[in-house]
Amino acid sequence: MEASTVYYTDFRCPVGTSLTDKLRRLCIAAGIKNIDMEGRFVAIKMHFGELGNLAYLRPNYAKVVADLCKEQGGMPFLTDCNTLYPGSRKNALEHLTCAQLNGFWPMTTGCQVIIADGLRGTDEVEVPVPNGEYCKTAKIGRAIMDADIFISLSHFKGHESTGFGGAIKNIGMGCGSRAGKMEQHASGHPAVQEDLCRGCHRCAKECGSDAIRYNEKNKAVIDQDKCKGCGRCIGACSFDAIYALCDSANEMLDRKMAEYAAAVCHDRPTFHISLVQDISPNCDCHGENDAPILPDIGMFASFDPVALDQACADACLNAAPLPNSQLGQNLATPGWNCHHDNFKDSNPNIEWKATLEQAEKIGMGTRAYTLKKV
Repeated sequence: MEASTVYYTDFRCPVGTSLTDKLRRLCIAAGIKNIDMEGRFVAIKMHFGELGNLAYLRPNYAKVVADLCKEQGGMPFLTDCNTLYPGSRKNALEHLTCAQLNGFWPMTTGCQVIIADGLRGTDEVEVPVPNGEYCKTAKIGRAIMDADIFISLSHFKGHESTGFGGAIKNIGMGCGSRAGKMEQHASGHPAVQEDLCRGCHRCAKECGSDAIRYNEKNKAVIDQDKCKGCGRCIGACSFDAIYALCDSANEMLDRKMAEYAAAVCHDRPTFHISLVQDISPNCDCHGENDAPILPDIGMFASFDPVALDQACADACLNAAPLPNSQLGQNLATPGWNCHHDNFKDSNPNIEWKATLEQAEKIGMGTRAYTLKKV
């Protein structure tokens, strides 16, 4: 496959310009205006940040992208899907409140916010995975698949399970419905924390597989043989008593995630942007963000999400670790087995290269790229 072009700009701003100006110029140089958006719905997929986390992308960046779409006649909306884990984004009402508290609403972004998989995370579309090896279909939030055009706006940072979170993770994991996330993480089987269960029986009413019964203490018990992994019980529980078992190995998670991303992007116009800044060691799903492991690097954009992630990863691998960080602390530990890999030295159990290998293998894009500075 021929090398893809990735466009890049740094964060330097001479007097008279701004970061939002630079992002706009980057997107235009990378070709966003070549997409016919007239009268079309445009899903802009991003992460609104967990409450307590301050590393997520500012809404100002989202407004730049939304404004570009509107200039081209498009009808953009910001979107994400609900989470599996208990937190401030586990249903659409809490998710929207979280987004607003973190600054994402029409006045600041220039467009509406839609939670793609609905109130309880069950409004999904099952779509084929082109050339899928691990997932033949993917369960994706309906609003994302209803869009005519798909744009990913990603905060590129470290991640405790996948090594880094970039475009492919933002798309693959982020666009999965609750059942889709379960399929990627854990083959779809939830469990119950008995001490949190109130015995309200709401989960059993939502279960379509007759897999939930109640023990002598009136606590929910899930029959793993009957469970289909739909995730409806997680959405039904108001007390965070039901959770997903995350038992997939990290490499398997990476490969499934790549296949989900391919399903989202297949057969429609897509465009991808990543900002490599506030490079925290862990996901923005955390209710906190640790000190950055690397200095801010720049903004990247491409039509190819695989090349984009590879370019961002290479830039991070070539960056100097920051001493007052998880990465710097690990490297300074006596006897540390150095991997000469800033992601793996920050979170040693990850296998980040598997994501890009799988995405390239199934034809989502190429890891070969030409970098053009704007």
